[in-house]
Amino acid sequence: MSDYITADLFAALNFLVLERLDVGSFRITGTIPDWLRHFCPRKVKSGMRVLIPEQDFPFLENFLIDTEEFWQQPDKNTLKSGMWTDQDLSGKEYYFEASAVCLNDKKILLIELLDEAYKEKQSLIQKARENQLNYQQILKENQKKEVLIHCIIHDIAGQLSGINCCFALLEFENLTPKGKERLEIGRKQSTKQEMLIREILDAFSAEVQSLETFTNNPEKAPNALISAQEVIQLLTPTFAIGNIQLHLAPNVDSSVDWKVIGDKSRLDRVIYNLGENAFRHSPPGSTVTIGLEQDGEYITVSVEDEGNGVPPEVAPTLFQKFSQGKSNVGRAGLGLYFCRITVERWGGEIAYSHRPNGGSRFWFRLLKAKLGS
Repeated sequence: MSDYITADLFAALNFLVLERLDVGSFRITGTIPDWLRHFCPRKVKSGMRVLIPEQDFPFLENFLIDTEEFWQQPDKNTLKSGMWTDQDLSGKEYYFEASAVCLNDKKILLIELLDEAYKEKQSLIQKARENQLNYQQILKENQKKEVLIHCIIHDIAGQLSGINCCFALLEFENLTPKGKERLEIGRKQSTKQEMLIREILDAFSAEVQSLETFTNNPEKAPNALISAQEVIQLLTPTFAIGNIQLHLAPNVDSSVDWKVIGDKSRLDRVIYNLGENAFRHSPPGSTVTIGLEQDGEYITVSVEDEGNGVPPEVAPTLFQKFSQGKSNVGRAGLGLYFCRITVERWGGEIAYSHRPNGGSRFWFRLLKAKLGS
């Protein structure tokens, strides 16, 4: 009973089952699928012996050369012919695929009609091609927009430089106290715009240049400790105005080699961005600490603050382009994005964690610069 079910099942699935008797000689096994009568000029039935390629299936000639070698192998699995086309007696074109298998001691050749399956496959391939073309088009459009934005930002930067020159000249004028107050407000706003432009240019420049400029030569590699110390020196006046302390962690050993794979100017920018970020989220009277740790083959740099920390719903997107917290004090949301693409391009890792006693800890780690690396 099960043999009949198997035979009917193969036929229903558009399979013709042939059992090999000798080289080029096969016996039709099981129920014959309906499509076979459209290809054979003579009447065929189950159990009939057929010769390939001399008689009924000349399109299998090349595949049978491979199947004979396949059936002689000790570890047999399945050998497929790949798809081919053939015409029936009326000239209509069909799509087929053959498979050679071994069942116990029997060598079986399966011929499958791929009509509907082939059409569906071709449709999926076509849709995939169209989607790929659409994706490439979107990429090109985004590149055009980003180049345009980059140009606009450059133009804005040029105009801002002129405004800053005017502010500088106004300092020499005999201004009233109210005028001096308004001048100071203008200068502060101008400074904020400069910082915003710098973040945007940093991010776009990092993407366009692919951050190719870095070194792992110990003699030229940047020193993370020196970069941290220089950033602290640069940011200390800003922190002092906000009544916030900024210092290096006391346990950092200055005698240790802190050189990492990277580029000094961009490493400085990463630490600077993390320091600025901590400043914007730190309350007056608090402390921001920059730490360095030896971590196996890596060096870890951390910036810890005593603010409110990052909300859980914001944390997963912190390092994405244009990501901002609820307060929007991060302006364009490009500082942390620049840090991520820089560190990752150098083979490192960057992340955020909430401090147990409150506040945020932003950290990144980079490979140590070593000879032969």
